[in-house]
Amino acid sequence: MTAALIGFVLVLVLVLVRLPIVFAMGLVGTLGFAYERGGSILSERGLKAAMSMVGRQITDTAQDYGLSVVPLFILMGLFVNKGGLARELYAVSNAFLGHFRGGIAMATVAACGGFSAICGSSLATAATMSKVAMPEMRRYGYSDELSTASIAAGGTLGILIPPSVILVIYGLLTETSIGKLFVAGIIPGLLGILFYLLAVRWTVARKPESGPAGERHGWSERLSAVRSVWAVLLLFFLVIGGLYGAFDFHPLNLTFSPTEAAGMGAMGAFLIALSRGGLTLGSTFEVLKETAYTAAALFSVLIGAQIFSNFINLAGLPEALIALVTAYDVEPFVVILMILGIYVILGCVFESLSMLLLTVPIFFPLVTSLGYDPIWFGIVVVVVTEISLITPPVGLNVFILKGVVGDVSTGTIFKGVTPFWVADIFRLALIVLVPWLVLVLPEQMGAMGH
Repeated sequence: MTAALIGFVLVLVLVLVRLPIVFAMGLVGTLGFAYERGGSILSERGLKAAMSMVGRQITDTAQDYGLSVVPLFILMGLFVNKGGLARELYAVSNAFLGHFRGGIAMATVAACGGFSAICGSSLATAATMSKVAMPEMRRYGYSDELSTASIAAGGTLGILIPPSVILVIYGLLTETSIGKLFVAGIIPGLLGILFYLLAVRWTVARKPESGPAGERHGWSERLSAVRSVWAVLLLFFLVIGGLYGAFDFHPLNLTFSPTEAAGMGAMGAFLIALSRGGLTLGSTFEVLKETAYTAAALFSVLIGAQIFSNFINLAGLPEALIALVTAYDVEPFVVILMILGIYVILGCVFESLSMLLLTVPIFFPLVTSLGYDPIWFGIVVVVVTEISLITPPVGLNVFILKGVVGDVSTGTIFKGVTPFWVADIFRLALIVLVPWLVLVLPEQMGAMGH
């Protein structure tokens, strides 16, 4: 246990001195594995065992069929972006909400939620919606704090509302059903939208000048806007409906695996983008190249995390934590609160995927040994990870937004996201205290035999 804790601290130190997380976890995991096998990090026996483990891990990851879902969902999100669906989602949200005080910011949050349902990436959601919504909010005189905060916070929904790459990674790490994780994220995702809308209302109640009312749209304009988002609804129903078994009826018995659903979603997004003139031969090549780069980066981090996980498992850290909790007879709920506190602290210095990969191999065995559902824990982890995306000093969504907008300081954005961060804490508390909100849809899915 001591060696594992030293290894964990070393990873934190290496990350803080700006060594990429993949190299930090891979290096510490390799040397730690050598130490455990040979009694010294320089022993020939230990180094041979470590090199064999690393080679096997790389090969196994490259050959893992389940990981094929990752590049397919990335490809789907990039094609969706080329198809211009973000602008249509924003238009329909604005048609219904824009005339309220703070309504354009509320429309931005709702559009982020809709875009998340066909994208799967928080950073892509924030970057895309900033280009669509920011000019409109500035046109109506919205404060920079509220404008940027609604985009940064709304973008976090991209890793929870299915399809979600983070949930895929969690499912693969813990051997939990990806389909059930996807449907489990729907209600917490909708709660996230609701709580963010309340955060906007609270902000404009305190400072009415920060979010003036926009233009009121007639019902004919609203219905026209709704008709324009048929592609979004079709893609979401195709992916999630296939996983949930919506097409499973006689004589057509068709239920998608996660990889099949991702493939169908990517093809559907490609056809939509193609039909709308959003694709050329050059832009298609760029999409494929970006998909390859992003998937390779994710796989590299995953390999580094698995190498580190092999070390801490060999060192016995998960078993030691379970024994410690058992020996001191700590209440399970207290353990969960301690884990959540660690996640909130780590979220101040780690980006979301790195935090997930570093901690889940340690905490997952402990949480399941206490009797908690792995699907519930996965959603809780992702919600905490969402919080980290807008938490200073790292807050990746904030820095992505700063890069896109340019003329707004990170301090202004962080100040604006405070009400949204508080809303996330309330949502997290609700999900922790009422697990039914997470598990009701997966249980129905199980009852239907999917």
